[in-house]
Amino acid sequence: MTTKATYITDSTASEQSTTAAAKTVKWNGQLQIQGVEILKGDGGMIVSPTKVGYIIMTSDDKGLERKFAAKKRKRNKPGVVLCGSLEQVKQLAQMTPEIEALYQKHWDQDILLGCILPWKASAKDLIPDDGTKDLMMDKRDTSCFVIKFGTPSEQIAQELWTTYHKFSFASSANPSGKGNRGLVTGIGERIETAADLIIEANDYVASIQPDKTIDTRYEQGVMVSMVDESGELVPKQNGQVGVNPAPIVIRKGLDVDKIMANMSEIFSTWTYQHGLYY
Repeated sequence: MTTKATYITDSTASEQSTTAAAKTVKWNGQLQIQGVEILKGDGGMIVSPTKVGYIIMTSDDKGLERKFAAKKRKRNKPGVVLCGSLEQVKQLAQMTPEIEALYQKHWDQDILLGCILPWKASAKDLIPDDGTKDLMMDKRDTSCFVIKFGTPSEQIAQELWTTYHKFSFASSANPSGKGNRGLVTGIGERIETAADLIIEANDYVASIQPDKTIDTRYEQGVMVSMVDESGELVPKQNGQVGVNPAPIVIRKGLDVDKIMANMSEIFSTWTYQHGLYY
């Protein structure tokens, strides 16, 4: 009986490995058109590389439902919207001139940045009326708008938006609460099985933090909250000290030192409270 059980387990593991290999492609250094083809359709879900590791990318309500199921992820966190251009951020999110300046600085410096922002009313009208809104925002109607997250995924997000006018939503591709360590093999069997396509670019991911080890590398990007507890945008500071509510760094990550230095140049008042939202 024991021998039979072992045999079944080994066979299942082999089948899962074969299935993952069949849907895995090596990033070709250009726009990975297979990923675009899947996400421009209905309910597609892929795994794609970024500067800090692998993410799940989806573009509609069915894809988001698949993502939540694959990750067993809580729904209380702001959805991540991948933006392939600054123009897209400006079209979708409410921002003050100071927040726009922060995005511009990080765009110019090619630094991964995500800010929690409220949606513009006009942008909400662009969201399909199919349940997507409830899955891509938190209860305050805010999302995390991310730029400069990594060439392979940026190319896909930009193509989806400019050519097909479809959003790109993201979540880390690993069991919820665990990191993938920047390796495609770290995404876990559940996500391997659920994804329609897996784009492998371990060398690209490793090149972003060449001085780090698997144990010391950042597995996430910095997240800055630009809203108060009710989801209202923080006010302009105009160089004044003590203006509140103020921006809050709520998650440390890749290039956190550079981001905090840039924030200090733009905002007179801001705080660091890693883990505040969670």
